[in-house]
Amino acid sequence: MLNKAITIFAGNANKPLASEMCKYVGMPEGRAKISRFADGEIFVEISESVRGVNCFILQPTCSPANDTLMELLVMIDALKRASAASIVALVPYFGYARQDRKVKPRTPISAKLVADLLTAAGADRVLSVDLHAGQIQGFFNIPFDHLYATPVFKDALLRFGLGGEDTVVVSPDAGGVERARAYSKFLNCGIAIIDKRRDSPNESKVYNLVGEVKGKRAILIDDIIDTAGTLCNAAQAVKDQGAKQVFAAATHGVLSGPAVDRLNASALERVWVTNTINQDERSAQCDCLEVLSVGALIGEAVKRIHHGDSISSLFG
Repeated sequence: MLNKAITIFAGNANKPLASEMCKYVGMPEGRAKISRFADGEIFVEISESVRGVNCFILQPTCSPANDTLMELLVMIDALKRASAASIVALVPYFGYARQDRKVKPRTPISAKLVADLLTAAGADRVLSVDLHAGQIQGFFNIPFDHLYATPVFKDALLRFGLGGEDTVVVSPDAGGVERARAYSKFLNCGIAIIDKRRDSPNESKVYNLVGEVKGKRAILIDDIIDTAGTLCNAAQAVKDQGAKQVFAAATHGVLSGPAVDRLNASALERVWVTNTINQDERSAQCDCLEVLSVGALIGEAVKRIHHGDSISSLFG
């Protein structure tokens, strides 16, 4: 158990993950009251002394993104004004990450704005898992720790018996090739790439499949499943090309709108996601969904950050 020089607080976005992480670290969750005024304004009261304490706040900025982000900012400000020694924002799912560049004239780079907000609020360090775009780390002028869920998926995929010559890892787009290559390496299998076009947000079409999937067990690897349209279209395309089984693994199960219905009706036999976003309700509605935990991964990172140890061994 760590001493009192560290306290872990949690916003309302993912209490189960916070509890699991605190259990791994070996300490109770910090006491804080988070409430709302009648007009919807967020109010935070830290219910214990944090003067000179290294404080960690677990809060993925998932749906409703604006509310969870504002809650995180207010918590950071409360701890800053309470004389915390340091404040580390643990943001397993970094909302607005898909707005990491100007896709058209006169559009924002919202990921940079969020980085500036966290820094201005008083965060001394930020940790996240599987950013949609790795260059977002460069949007921060404070230390940023970027963890990967690969070790969590690796254990699950190997336990399921996937890997070898009859398995192929499929990237659903050209941007995910590096991620797919990392999975194909530890699974000792081939790789395929789907060529797709995105005409508008949350809508994409499959145009071509590069690689051999016929007679193989295919694993689609992505970082986010949002409405699941892209994933389900890709799964059907792979199935149509002769794959005998199709699976998927994605770190962040956003699962907006029709996502659960699409997954239930898709060609996917199993979909693995992590609990960077709370999946308690969705996992009960989706038969093919299996949720893996990143609690130990983030908990180990917290311990190492607190003690000033390297966390580079967790990056793989």
